[in-house]
Amino acid sequence: MTAGNKKQEPLISTSVDNQRVTYNNSPQDGQTPNDSPQSSVGEVTVAIPQNRNYGAIGGIEKVTYTWADVNAFATESRSRGRRFWSFWKNSSDRMFQQRKQLLRNVNGAAYPGELLAIMGSSGAGKTTLLNTLTFRTPGGVVATGTRALNGQPATPDALTALSAYVQQQDLFIGTLTVREHLVFQAMVRMDRHIPYAQRMKRVQEVIQELALSKCQNTVIGIPGRLKGISGGEMKRLSFASEVLTDPPLMFCDEPTSGLDSFMAQNVIQVLKGLAQKGKTVVCTIHQPSSELYAMFDKLLIMADGRVAFLGSSDEAFQFFKELGAACPANYNPADHFIQLLAGVPGREEVTRHTIDTVCTAFAKSEIGCRIAAEAENALYNERKIQAGLADAPWAMSSTTRAGRSPYKASWCTQFRAVLWRSWLSVTKEPMLIKVRFLQTIMVSILIGVIYFGQNLDQDGVMNINGAIFMFLTNMTFQNIFAVINVFCSELPIFIREHHSGMYRADVYFLSKTLAEAPVFATIPLVFTTIAYYMIGLNPDPKRFFIASGLAALVTNVATSFGYLISCASSSVSMAASVGPPIIIPFMLFGGFFLNSGSVPPYLSWISYLSWFHYGNEALLINQWAGVETIACTRENFTCPASGQVVLETLSFSQDDFAMDVVNMILLFVGFRFLAYLALLWRTRRAK
Repeated sequence: MTAGNKKQEPLISTSVDNQRVTYNNSPQDGQTPNDSPQSSVGEVTVAIPQNRNYGAIGGIEKVTYTWADVNAFATESRSRGRRFWSFWKNSSDRMFQQRKQLLRNVNGAAYPGELLAIMGSSGAGKTTLLNTLTFRTPGGVVATGTRALNGQPATPDALTALSAYVQQQDLFIGTLTVREHLVFQAMVRMDRHIPYAQRMKRVQEVIQELALSKCQNTVIGIPGRLKGISGGEMKRLSFASEVLTDPPLMFCDEPTSGLDSFMAQNVIQVLKGLAQKGKTVVCTIHQPSSELYAMFDKLLIMADGRVAFLGSSDEAFQFFKELGAACPANYNPADHFIQLLAGVPGREEVTRHTIDTVCTAFAKSEIGCRIAAEAENALYNERKIQAGLADAPWAMSSTTRAGRSPYKASWCTQFRAVLWRSWLSVTKEPMLIKVRFLQTIMVSILIGVIYFGQNLDQDGVMNINGAIFMFLTNMTFQNIFAVINVFCSELPIFIREHHSGMYRADVYFLSKTLAEAPVFATIPLVFTTIAYYMIGLNPDPKRFFIASGLAALVTNVATSFGYLISCASSSVSMAASVGPPIIIPFMLFGGFFLNSGSVPPYLSWISYLSWFHYGNEALLINQWAGVETIACTRENFTCPASGQVVLETLSFSQDDFAMDVVNMILLFVGFRFLAYLALLWRTRRAK
C-alpha cells in the first residue's frame, strides 16, 4: 500500500487469474502417451504423465528427482529461558510455541544431464530446501511433502544409496596427500566386492576427470599450520570424494563459497561437466556472476520460502519480461532477479506484494503447470502405495539393507583403511611427533639437571620423591593435552564420515588407539632413559626397565582419560578448559601433597580413580624396595633408616605393587571404554 492508500500496480500487465493453459506432458523419449489422466491445478488443465520405466534401482544410471508440496516449519519455544519451567505446565501450554514457516508448498524437479541452481536472497529458503530434499533437516525444523526418485516416492535410505552430498564446509585430514585421501575414500565407500585394482583405477580416473593430477602428491594442508592445496583444488577434491562411486544424483551446498571468481568458475565447470555426463546435479549458490549464471541449465529462484521461478535462463528472462520486470541490458540477470525479490527495509508491504505476484504468476504459467504435473504424479504414486494398490519401489532394497550391514566395506576392510589413514596422520602430524619429542627431551634434561646426582640421605629422599612425582605430572599433562588437541579436532570429520556410512565407530576408535600406541610407548621410554640415571635413581637395570614400564602405563592411562575428555567435549577449547579442573583432584590424592593415610573417608573414592596414587606408589616401591641403608648427614633431624621406612612414612606398602599395576590397567581399560561410549553418544546426538 502507498501513502495515498492506493493499490500498487502489479508487475504483470495481464491478469494471471484468468489464464488457462492446457499442457500434455511427454516422456523424455519423445513418445506422447495417448491416454493420460486429466487433472486440474487451479485454473489450469494439465495432463498427469504416466509412470515411466527407469529401470531397477541398483543398476540405475539416470535419476529424475521431483518434490511436491514441500513445507518446512521452524518451531522454537517462546522463551528459551523458561524451558525447565514449561516442563511442569500442562501439555497444552507446552505445545504453545512460535511456529515459523520456512518453505511454502514448494514444487520442483531436477532432470538427468542438467545442472540446477537454487538461487535467492538471504533467508529465501535455499539451504532449507536443500536440507529437506536430502532428508537432512536440522533439529527444530519439521519438513513435510513428497520427494520422488524417477516418479516413485523416495526414502532416506534410497536417496543415500543413489546420491552424493557435497557440504559447504570442507573437512579433511590435512596431513594426507590428495591421492592418499582418495585411496582411503575408495577403500571405504566402494562396494566390498570390487577388487583393489579396480578401485585404484577408479581413483586415477577421478583424479584426471577433476584436474587433480598436478596436486595428487601434495598434502591437503591445515589452515594456519601446514601449507597445502588451494581452495579451488580443495573443493574439487570434495567432489572427487563423492563421485568415486559414480552416483547418478548430486547435491552441493554453496560450492563457490569463499572462492574468488576464477576458482568459482572452475568449480562450476566441474559441476557442469558432471551434469553433461548424465548426472542430476542440484546446488545452492549465492549471487553468482554472469559467467556462472550462463552455465546453469535450470534455475530455481526462491523468495520467502516460495518458488518464484523454475526453468532455463532464457525462460527466466522471458518470464520476468512478461511481468514487466525485464532484466536491463548489460546487467547480471542473477543480481536483477535476486534484488527484485529481496526484502528492502521499510518497504515490506511492497516486497511482499512483489513476491506474491511473481510466485502466483509462475504457478499459473505453462512451466509452473508442467512442474505441478510432475509433482502430482509423485503424489498419485504415493497415495497408491499408502492405499496398498502398489508396492513401494524401495521396499525390496530397504528390506535387504535391514538384514545386512549398512556399510559398503567389510569390517576388516574398514579397519585396515582407517588404521592406515590414522597411522599416516600420526606420523605426518608435526605437533604430535616433532614438537612432542622435542618437548620430552627438553623437560627430561631440565628435570635431570635440577635433580642431578642425588645421594641416599635425608635430603636425597625428599628430592627423589619429588622427581618421581614430576615424572607422573609431566607424563600426565603432556599426553592429555596432546590427545585433546589432535583427537578432538578430528571429531567433526569422524562424525561426517560415520554418518555417511563409511566406517563404524568402533573401527575408528580402535584404529586411532592402535595408531597412536607406538608414540605413547616411545615418549615415556625416552623421558625415563634421559632423566633416570641423571637424577641418580636406583641403578639396578631391572629397576630401570620397571620404571620405564610404569611410566608407559601412566602415560596410556592419562591418554585414555584425555580421550574421554575430548570425546565428551564439543570443542578443543572446551576440552582444554575442562581438563585441568578434573585432573587436579586426582593429583592432590596422589600421595605427594597429601599423605595417603590422611585422606578423609568420604573422599577416599577419589584416590581409587587417581592414577597419580597408583603410579606414585608403584614407582616409589620400585625405587625404595631393597634399599637397606640411608645416610644421615645432619644432626637433630629425623632420618629414615631404610627404604622401607620411607614407604611407611608415606603410608605405602610393598605388598600393593601388583595391585597398583592391576588398578592402572583397569583404569586404562575403563577410561577407554567410557571414551568409546562418549564417542557413540556424540554420534547419536549429532544425528
